[in-house]
Amino acid sequence: MAPLSEVQSSKPLGLCFIEYTRNACLNFRTYQTIVLILTFFAYASYHATRKTTSIVKSVLDPKTSELGLSAWPRSFLLRAVEDEQRNSGLESGWAPFDSKDGTAMLGVIDVALLSVYSFGMYFAGHLGDRLDLRILLTVGMLGTGVFTSLFGAGYWLNIHSFYYYLVVQMLAGMFQSTGWPSVVAVVGNWFGKRKRGLIMGIWNAHTSVGNISGSLIASVLLKYGWGWSFAVPGLLIGLVGLTVFLFLPVSPEAVGIDRDDDLLKSCEKSDTTEPLLGEETEVREKAVGFLEAWRIPGVAPFALCLFFCKLVAYTFLYWLPFYISQTAIDGQYLSNSTAGTLSTLFDVGGVVGGILAGHISDHLDARAITAASFMYSAIPALLFYRIYGSVSLFWNITLMFISGVFVNGPYALITTAVSADLGTHSSLNGNSRALATVTAIIDGTGSVGAAIGPLLTGYISAKSWNGVFTMLMIAAFIAGLLLTRLVMAEVAAKIRARRSQAANGVSHSSSVGLEV
Repeated sequence: MAPLSEVQSSKPLGLCFIEYTRNACLNFRTYQTIVLILTFFAYASYHATRKTTSIVKSVLDPKTSELGLSAWPRSFLLRAVEDEQRNSGLESGWAPFDSKDGTAMLGVIDVALLSVYSFGMYFAGHLGDRLDLRILLTVGMLGTGVFTSLFGAGYWLNIHSFYYYLVVQMLAGMFQSTGWPSVVAVVGNWFGKRKRGLIMGIWNAHTSVGNISGSLIASVLLKYGWGWSFAVPGLLIGLVGLTVFLFLPVSPEAVGIDRDDDLLKSCEKSDTTEPLLGEETEVREKAVGFLEAWRIPGVAPFALCLFFCKLVAYTFLYWLPFYISQTAIDGQYLSNSTAGTLSTLFDVGGVVGGILAGHISDHLDARAITAASFMYSAIPALLFYRIYGSVSLFWNITLMFISGVFVNGPYALITTAVSADLGTHSSLNGNSRALATVTAIIDGTGSVGAAIGPLLTGYISAKSWNGVFTMLMIAAFIAGLLLTRLVMAEVAAKIRARRSQAANGVSHSSSVGLEV
């Protein structure tokens, strides 16, 4: 066990205060609960701040309501809804976004944020394996809060410079990139592999919770001035960041629990606290380098797979409300607000898909087989949604929910359980300091696809929505194809294990027969 003075210096102040007032140490299960709750709300707050821009666009440039990423000419997108968007209360807009190039400006800001976010994640993961994750996460959340609020401050300061908003969003994206590698690494430090898929599948609901809460907060505050729609989420993530700083234990060692401690030994009898590493290391190893992390078996295939997974998922995230409003369902067109509400059912399906994929992968002990199966199943789900989604509202909801299950299931699995598994891969010889780097590589690569998918959809949808769905089905197929080698390896391992069990069974039967 680490020296008491060292533990006290690394243990968060809030936890020290709680233990002081209780005059007793917290148990392992309590620490796990704290970790799950804090990281859940931490990343939900990241998504809440990220979602506000898509809501406020309808005020900054009234003719871009609910179009999401839209770095292309307005004429491509607004043929059917232009009349509906001419609301006298929103027509004035906010310069420079109310000009003829306003839609393109907002699109550039969105793409810039996602680009900085995706590339920044590689560096954030590199730092995460070298610095205190609690400090890195706190700095990232406070920075995100500051720059999200500064975007809203343009409302009160009467700022009309495009470059001000562009730079602020890019800096916000840089700080947001610290979030995902940090929270996955912390959760991976506390939960063993056997039940990791199910636990992280449930925990991954923070994405949908953040999206929904961000939308609701921004929408409610719009009537008081669009600046509040940024300032309040920025303040909230700052408060959550301070809570993380005071209470988040980043690992068992940080709070004085060794792998061979009696308390941990008793907890390891349950599935949820299975140790992450096969053996304990006496010395704290050097953090794994960026290129070395890419060479860990499975990292490159899963990273490239996630590129296409997030391409599909984020296309739905940004474009589904608009697609629904443009599609006659049972002969009728839905309003933009109704379409936006209806589209949340895709996120609900994603929550179910994440939990289901995690549970199945735990039961089968086969992450690649599970992820590939979901991606291949997404192909007919997308096809049926395109063909039969317009038949009736019932079939639209049902097929949208099913599509959400199969599209977001592998997305959730790869960004959580798979990243944590690979960050503690056996090839690291017990070195646990690769979790944040591996997570950043996988999700950073996926985020590039998240930026490209919606961008391509803007151009393709101007000609045909059939073309968009064809692109999505091809992306899903490629995502599954990239895992073929890992799937074959898992199948071969299952066959060898079954043959070994059969051979042991025959040997046991023979020995019993000889004794008789």
